[in-house]
Amino acid sequence: MNKCFALLIAFAALTSCQAQNKSTKVNGNTIDSSKKYNALTEQEQRVLLDKATDYPYTGEYYQKKDAGIYICRMCNNPLYRSTDKFDAHCGWPSFDQEIKGSVRRVSDADGYRIEIICMNCNGHLGHVFEGEGYTDKNIRHCVNTSSLRFVPQSEIGNLPEVIR
Repeated sequence: MNKCFALLIAFAALTSCQAQNKSTKVNGNTIDSSKKYNALTEQEQRVLLDKATDYPYTGEYYQKKDAGIYICRMCNNPLYRSTDKFDAHCGWPSFDQEIKGSVRRVSDADGYRIEIICMNCNGHLGHVFEGEGYTDKNIRHCVNTSSLRFVPQSEIGNLPEVIR
């Protein structure tokens, strides 16, 4: 049985029972097993849970310019507004600001980069870089498409006021 499938089965078992310990570790991420998460494809699991990276220029969102917001594919936490997205010519969606309180920065295991994770579910989003000069904010959140789901402007009315 492959590792991702085994992790998914273990995660499903944890979320389906009333355990006293409401969190578990999956590849260094603490996952709250009392919460219900979206089903993920194998690639989305690799990125969000195993901290893998999408291949550049392959994701559906790296060139998307539509108005709306980007939410976490695993937990639906609002992460980024389309107005904060810019083209960094790097092959991944890039943003110069997150929705306040939605993203947490942690030291990457490589010891050099800063990883960004979803504040709600601790899913791996990508990395943040400072000082590159792409925008006036001088910051770039380089995010994996597999970590995101786009919500068009026309559907934002169904989301909480804080992110509109």
